[in-house]
Amino acid sequence: QVQLVESGGGLVQPGGSLRLSCAASRSIFRIYDMGWYRQAPGKQRELVARITSGGNTNYADAVEGRCTISRDNAKNTVYLQMDSLKPENTNVNFCSVRTKESDYWGQGTQVTVAS
Repeated sequence: QVQLVESGGGLVQPGGSLRLSCAASRSIFRIYDMGWYRQAPGKQRELVARITSGGNTNYADAVEGRCTISRDNAKNTVYLQMDSLKPENTNVNFCSVRTKESDYWGQGTQVTVAS
């Protein structure tokens, strides 16, 4: 069973920071792009950030400057550092992995920004 294991979500104070991690099973290899998507209540899922195998990054306009995506290929892991979090950033974040043959999705990790 191939899988993406997400961690790092939870409750944070407004203005705080959080780092999400997504570790892909070793059964998933030759990974091209890795990324993070978000889904807020009542809204559709949308791209937050993505990173290629070569380290090139792409961010949604709304998060650029507050989020940093990175990856550790030796660990099959992608990270999303989030800073200056606001209550409107409350959502479920999904990890995505793309290979030549398939796209994979994590189950999602909840991020709640509140006092």
